[in-house]
Amino acid sequence: MNKSKGFTVSLEVIEEGHMTNATARLAIGGEELAATGKAQRNPHDPDRPMIGDELAIARALLILARQLGQKVDEGVAAYEGHEVHVSI
Repeated sequence: MNKSKGFTVSLEVIEEGHMTNATARLAIGGEELAATGKAQRNPHDPDRPMIGDELAIARALLILARQLGQKVDEGVAAYEGHEVHVSI
């Protein structure tokens, strides 16, 4: 029997001058995980806002994935009774 579940990651991007901050949020298991990624444009580089957005988002999602992986490690460790590291 197949069981379908849905999860949503929300992204917020704020650009302030040469800095771009992206926050990724995931609600899962009754809690919310949140991570922030940053990108800074060199003032001498051309103004390409989408590149800063993409970089900041990628960094936020990477940090969020690591947090989720740590949550998995903790859940498995609680079950197994010893420290574990699940490969993601």
